[in-house]
Amino acid sequence: MNETHQVHAFGPFYDAHAKILILGSFPSVKSRETGFYYGHPQNRFWKLLAALYGGDAPVSVPEKKAFLSEHKIALWDVIESCDITGSSDSSIKNAAVNPIGDILDASEIQTIYANGKKAQHLYQKYVMPVTGREAIGLPSTSPANAAYSMERLMQEWKQIVNG
Repeated sequence: MNETHQVHAFGPFYDAHAKILILGSFPSVKSRETGFYYGHPQNRFWKLLAALYGGDAPVSVPEKKAFLSEHKIALWDVIESCDITGSSDSSIKNAAVNPIGDILDASEIQTIYANGKKAQHLYQKYVMPVTGREAIGLPSTSPANAAYSMERLMQEWKQIVNG
C-alpha cells in the first residue's frame, strides 16, 4: 500500500453541552469511507462505550450521534491532514493539526481523552501548547492494539464514565 496525502473528510462531532472530548489520531480508511468516526467493524470503540454506559452498541451513524449526544461526548481527531499509508498511525508524516481550541471554546468540555498513543503524542506536541489543557491518554480501541483485551480496555476506559 502506498503513502498518500489525506485530508480529514468530516468535521468534529459535538454540541454545546459536551463535557468529554475523545480525540483520535486520524480516521481509518473505513471511517473515511463511512464518513464518521470509528467506522471499521473491528474497532472496539462503539462496543466499548456501549458496555461502559450500559446499552447496545450503536450501528448507524445517526444512532452513534444520538449515543454521543446522550452521554455528552464529543469526537474529533488531532490531525487535519497528513501523509499516511492505509490506516497505519505509525506511517503518519507531515501532519497538520485540527484547531482543537475551537471545540473547547464552543462547548463545556471538562476532560480531554486521547484514544491511543499517537493521538496522545500529537496532542501533547502540537495542541497542548496552544490550549494549555492536558489530555489523558487511553489505550487505542483499534484492532491493531491486540495487547489489550476488551476487559483490559474497559478497566482503562471506565474513567470516562466515573469522571
